[in-house]
Amino acid sequence: MNAEIMEVLGQAEPYLTAAVSAYGAAVLVRAQDVALDAAVEGTAGVGRRILELVWRRRDGEERAALEAAVQDAAEDPEDSDAVAALRHQVKRALREDAELVRELVALLPEQVGMTVNVSGTRAIGAQHIGIAASGDHTTIHPPQS
Repeated sequence: MNAEIMEVLGQAEPYLTAAVSAYGAAVLVRAQDVALDAAVEGTAGVGRRILELVWRRRDGEERAALEAAVQDAAEDPEDSDAVAALRHQVKRALREDAELVRELVALLPEQVGMTVNVSGTRAIGAQHIGIAASGDHTTIHPPQS
């Protein structure tokens, strides 16, 4: 599996689930409801545009599979299996169309922030840190002037 596709999917998933939650199965309806868009434009709006982009690039049978996945996720957005099925449909489209990957990346807001994974006894994770001590019997002395 292409690491770029997995990364893009990871970034897109919150937008997809927000769109399905906000718009329901109507997220794929081509006629846009401008008032509804204005009300849920943020995360859900980005998700709607992602799904529209994917839907436009699929053929009849593939569109039907995407619509079914959207319907299932809309009926129960908390169902991890339904969300996974929707994610799988988007992943299939991305694997088959490198240009679609580029277009989807352009739709995603620039990612800010950082993820730090820390594990182990007394492990410390920080973006900026002054003094950190995690061992037994540690003594920290102030700097000498």
